[in-house]
Amino acid sequence: MTATITENDTDFQNTLTKELATALARFPRVRFGHLPTPLEPMDRLSEHLGGPRLWVKRDDCTGLSSGGNKTRKLEYLMADAQEQGADTIITQGATQSNHARQTAAAAARLGMDCHILLEDRTGSNDTNYTLNGNVLLDRLHGATVSKRAGGTDMNAEMESLAAGLTSQGKVPYIIPGGGSNPTGALGYVNCVRELADQASDIGLKIDALVHATGSSGTQAGLVTGLAALQSDIHLLGIGVRAPREKQEQMVFDLARKTAALLGNGLDIARDKVRANCDYVGPGYGLPTEGMKNAVKLLARTEGLLFDPVYSGKGLDGLIDQVRQGYFDGMNNVVFLHTGGSAALFGYVDTFDLHEYS
Repeated sequence: MTATITENDTDFQNTLTKELATALARFPRVRFGHLPTPLEPMDRLSEHLGGPRLWVKRDDCTGLSSGGNKTRKLEYLMADAQEQGADTIITQGATQSNHARQTAAAAARLGMDCHILLEDRTGSNDTNYTLNGNVLLDRLHGATVSKRAGGTDMNAEMESLAAGLTSQGKVPYIIPGGGSNPTGALGYVNCVRELADQASDIGLKIDALVHATGSSGTQAGLVTGLAALQSDIHLLGIGVRAPREKQEQMVFDLARKTAALLGNGLDIARDKVRANCDYVGPGYGLPTEGMKNAVKLLARTEGLLFDPVYSGKGLDGLIDQVRQGYFDGMNNVVFLHTGGSAALFGYVDTFDLHEYS
């Protein structure tokens, strides 16, 4: 696949990028992230798979409590919390939630209390899973951590906690799981602008952008940002929790709300929302052979660490789709690395690496 970029094309794209930056500048933002995150080739992996040239957008390098994609969302969410006079943050997630870790760190940075509700979605009693990895870091950042049974209405639990704290004179601010609301999704609208600038600087035409998709905020932000830039980049989310129809509908609904918040009259096309949910396996947070193989492969070819719950399953999807020919005819495919390697320490037995040689 080849493309000719004319001077007029470049000028048009630069204009759209500036307009998007102006639209985003209207929203309050706390600068947590080490941005822009690197955009790097994965040439050993590309050679191993024999498909298009693969790149990685290193959002594992955002810097807040070992990094990850939630940092971008929290820049807007925590600024909104400050605007509302909040002194306490409440959020929820699964036991090894990357979002909870980064939220606890952001609250610590701003001198706010943080209450985290963790839903047991796996039923595991392994102490590494329940106390190590992200859970250890939640507590290290000073958050109050409490557990809820699988299937609990976590939004209702957060509202109940907020009511109790309000009665004590606190001013709580609730952040949804994954930071996935229109305010949080602005972080990934901004990521699209950042990625467009990086690609332009090195003369790279990105044909496809692939990432793990779960609570929908990252993908909704990317869909909205790409629409704002009128980009023809093929966006593909690899689902980690829900069936395809449900996942795509969640993303589409949130992308439309994000576009409305952005306020620039964007129309979100339903056919731009794509999710492949064939790599979830037995359920959210439960390991798969494909995930294990993918995480090991990247550790041993590119020196990169991915997590077992989210980015590892996304990576499994990328690798398998390259092998199946999904990206045939494309030259450059970028994988958005959403971070989360701290969760590896909650899955010690998963990778069968106990023996010394």
